[in-house]
Amino acid sequence: MELLRFATAGSVDDGKSTLIGRLLYDSKAIFEDQLEAVERVSRRRGDEYTDLALLTDGLRAEREQGITIDVAYRYFATPLRKFIIADTPGHTQYTRNMVTGNSTADLTLVLVDARKGIVEQTRRHAFLASLLRVPHLLVCVNKMDLVGYDQGVFDEIREEFKAFATRLDVSDLAFIPISALHGDNVVQRSPNMGWYEGASLLHHLEEVYIASDRNLIDPRLPVQWVVRPTASTISDFRGHAGQVAGGVFRPGDEVLVLPSGLTSTLRSIDTFDGPVEEAFPPMSVVVRLADDLDVSRGDLICRPHNQPTVGQDIEAMVCWMTDRPLREGDMLVLKHATRWVRAVVRHVRYRIDVNTLHRNEASVELALNEVGRVGLRVTQALCYDSYRRNRATGSFILAAEESNVTAGAGMILGGD
Repeated sequence: MELLRFATAGSVDDGKSTLIGRLLYDSKAIFEDQLEAVERVSRRRGDEYTDLALLTDGLRAEREQGITIDVAYRYFATPLRKFIIADTPGHTQYTRNMVTGNSTADLTLVLVDARKGIVEQTRRHAFLASLLRVPHLLVCVNKMDLVGYDQGVFDEIREEFKAFATRLDVSDLAFIPISALHGDNVVQRSPNMGWYEGASLLHHLEEVYIASDRNLIDPRLPVQWVVRPTASTISDFRGHAGQVAGGVFRPGDEVLVLPSGLTSTLRSIDTFDGPVEEAFPPMSVVVRLADDLDVSRGDLICRPHNQPTVGQDIEAMVCWMTDRPLREGDMLVLKHATRWVRAVVRHVRYRIDVNTLHRNEASVELALNEVGRVGLRVTQALCYDSYRRNRATGSFILAAEESNVTAGAGMILGGD
């Protein structure tokens, strides 16, 4: 079955965790002991109802404060599709967690409290989802029960968000009025909103078309590992393992290895389930070449007439995720695809105000949770595409040299 990754977003107390809990509960995707544990905690806290948000808010601090702090991942399936949910926090100080959860998402689900309408965090998360090039944006106007299921409230929020979205790079935008607490329009269409003629949330998630979201034009295979079995019967086996990041590979294709520039032909493509006649994203494969080339971890296999950019100077949008600000001259470790290199910050061109989308070109640093355009120079040439063209080969992470702790996430705009 096809897999859909989606992440929640929105302001604090908009009901993200409750919605995910309701979705899991109504689709019968939780076990009895899980539900019993949630019921016990709800009674202990004095709640008059079973708080389904507790299905995703697993940290003690989250349950004590009634908020989401870390990213919680949940898995469930229906007869039509498998799902991985990333329940992300709404507080401004945990914006970096939201970025993490949405970095691999096919769809971002933005919740809006029907009583409050569009707020600062709504705009912030919608902008970040757009920046991360999440292909599909779904806006759920929650807590419709608290505004009497008023169509006028829903229409007003929808038009305001549409006006804001014109300034974003959003290709697919949809709206659904819901009540996560009572389950209206979550799994089944609600009789309380007869004026709404669209699909329920689950139906939308099952039907949204994602097959064309991945880059099937530019063949890219970052080499993760060189496979050399030790058994004497297959001592001549030499394969190159990795996850296909773009395009389609077939046995017999002429390929180019970067950055060496050596060429060969694909002899075979193998998977865990056996040999295949073609490989495409996001398949994990082992490819064998017709020639015995020097190919190692960090190299990239592509087609000779369809090559990525190779260079050491990069311009990128960076989301900064640590307390120590990013400044010109900083030395960092950069991981791009399967290659680790050292990098120096050449300049911070500007910082983006994620609420107004204005550029602050006077800014010379990026603080925690800030986003800006940064120029980097790396010690070894990278083989990259722009993030707009390929999310896998156009993204990277930055880590602190001394601790190797993740400090930022970058989306490549191009070379300098």
